[in-house]
Formats: sequence, structure tokens, C-alpha cells
Amino acid sequence: MKSIYVDYAATTPLDPRVLQAMMPYLTTKYGNAESLNTYGMGAKCALEESRTILSKFMNAENQEIIFTGSATEANNMVLKCHALQQGMNKVHIAISTIEHPCIHNPATWLKKNGANITFIPVDSQGLLDLEYLEKVLKAGVTLVSVIHGNNEIGTIQDIEEIGRLCHEHNTYFHTDAAQTFGKIPIDVKKMNIDIMTMNAHKTYGPKGVGALYLNNEVKMEPYLHGGEQEFGLRAGTHNVPGIVGFAKTVDLREKEMHEEAKKLTKLRDRLIKGALEIEETYLNGHSTKRLANNVNVRFLYIEGESLVLNLDMEGIAASSGSACSSRTEEASRILLALGLDTIDVRGPLRISLGKTNTEEDIDYILEVLPRAVKQLRRMSPLAPTKFRQEN
Repeated sequence: MKSIYVDYAATTPLDPRVLQAMMPYLTTKYGNAESLNTYGMGAKCALEESRTILSKFMNAENQEIIFTGSATEANNMVLKCHALQQGMNKVHIAISTIEHPCIHNPATWLKKNGANITFIPVDSQGLLDLEYLEKVLKAGVTLVSVIHGNNEIGTIQDIEEIGRLCHEHNTYFHTDAAQTFGKIPIDVKKMNIDIMTMNAHKTYGPKGVGALYLNNEVKMEPYLHGGEQEFGLRAGTHNVPGIVGFAKTVDLREKEMHEEAKKLTKLRDRLIKGALEIEETYLNGHSTKRLANNVNVRFLYIEGESLVLNLDMEGIAASSGSACSSRTEEASRILLALGLDTIDVRGPLRISLGKTNTEEDIDYILEVLPRAVKQLRRMSPLAPTKFRQEN
């Protein structure tokens, strides 16, 4: 049986070249970057070289890069530390209605604890309502957080324009770029970004390491107290192997992301076209302003989880939504934000492509997918009679 991995939005395989760069720091170069001995100085040098690689990639300064344990940690750090800095009763944070759970859930927690949280709507394709944003900004928002490329529906926001509007009103702008960093060019100065979240494992790097771009002018309370690591903002012994791997990933991305994007866009568009030929099937997210590797479609009258399991039995590893909410109803939250009916959001399928995927993979998926959908509709009590009677 074939084995095709198309869940790259959840995580990616570790590039062998990245592992090779990490290996010395997992074996012989194991010093603590805060130690003053030879081992420690070697680790410190690797740490700062990695920081330089990341900063140059996004047109930032070295001291503006804060290493974290994940994008989730970085996003929690942004919202919670901003609330501490401003004061829980004075802070006003605005986020989009289609944020990843690691922004949506901390924001909801802050709201329960007295913070003023505003949710900015999106249109039917997932693009932020800029007129609503302007109204919110006039109300004295202190921080706006909008995901760059949505992890489920793939829609890419006009970050530069959102940042410009925020700066017109002297408001900090944060974007979660976990799905776009290393896939499309990002210039934090040109794009008016004050704070940005990144991670390594969505671009063939190691799990357990993320980063935060924090503009020098942004003041933030420490997130973890202890040592003085990461400019006093995030205490804890550095994950030097992971950070070195992150930097190697970024170095490779700079050289390879453009060609990969061309290849994946072609595969993506062919897959979308083929999937939409199945009756009562619809695209989720924007038709063109979307991640090069993202295909998200919904099939009426079936459950997305059942479809994922059927495809898995045929050797196709896909998902129905965010890997961080696969056992909850979070996927429905994103689709409902697009204005879809509760019945319509039951059957989403997310196929996210990566550099190992081929035209032959698309051939196989388009061979299996119609058959799987037909089988599930035949058994579905929600399906019209014509689907349940098909042979």
C-alpha cells in the first residue's frame, strides 16, 4: 500500500542537513551557553550565530530575536506579558476570529480575568475586516494580533496594511507567522510588524524550538523568571541543538523556499481543481491569497474525521483541521467564523503539501478521494437519497 504524507501544516520531517548541523551539539559540544568555560563559550557562540541568521532573514536586529520552546509559548508570552505590562484592567487586545488556539485560548483566559478582548471578524474567505479593525483601533486598542497565514484554511492576510493601520493609531501589531515563516519572504520593517511568532518544525526543522521577534521599542514584562537568558525575558537553559537546527533550517529556506513554493502551488491548484469536481464540495479560504501548500475543502453530508480515517486506511495521511485541536471542535470555530452553517462545517479536509510530494501523489489522492467521499455519503443519514442510493 502507498504511504503519502500530506499533513505538513501539522509538522514536517526533519531535514537530514538540519540533523547533521545539530549533531555536534547533541554529542560533543554540549556546553551550557551561560557557562564561562570553553564548552560554554562554544555553545554561546553557536547561539549568537543562530540569532544572527534569523535576524538577517527577516531584516531585524540580533537583540530583537528571543528564542522560546515553541510558537505556542511565544504567543502566550506576547498576550500575557502585554497584559502584565499594561495592567489587566487597562489592557485592550484585539485578535481575529480565526486565530490559532494558542492565541484564541490565552485571549479567552485573559478576558475571564478582566482584560478587554475584542474579536475582529473576517469575510467569507477569511480576510480580516479592515473597516472593523479601524473602528477597534479608534477605541484605544493596545495590541492587535492577527495570524499571517491561517493554519487551517490557508488564507494569507495583508499584514503590511494591517500593520500600517495599527501604527497610525500608535498600537502594537503582532502576527503569528508559524505557517508562513520560511515559506514566503517576511521583512518585519517593511511589513510594519512589531512582534512576530515563528517556529522551526513547520519548515523541516526540529520540534521544541520557536522564536519571537520583538521590536526594540516594544516593552515587555519577563515571561519566565530565573536566570537572565534571552535578555532577561525568558529564563531557562538554552536548547542549543534545537536553536542551531532552527538556524540551519532558516539558512536552507532562504535558498530553497521560492522554488518549493512554485512546485507546491502547482500541486495545490491541481488538487483543489480535482477535489471540487466531486459534487457538493466547496473550497474553504481564499482562492488565491492562500498558502502555497494548503488545500482545505468541505464535503457536505459527511464527517471530516471519518474521511481522514478512510484516507489513512488507503495510505494517505491528511487531517480535518488544526493538529492542536483535532480532538475538539476548534476546526468548526474557524469555519463558523467564515459565516458557514453548522451543518456545512462538519466535513472539512485539510491536505497540506511539502517538498517530498509529487504529481504521482496527487494522482493517487484524486483516485482515492472521490471513492471515500462516495462511500461515506452512502452511509450518512444527512445525505440526500440520491447519494445514499448510489452504487
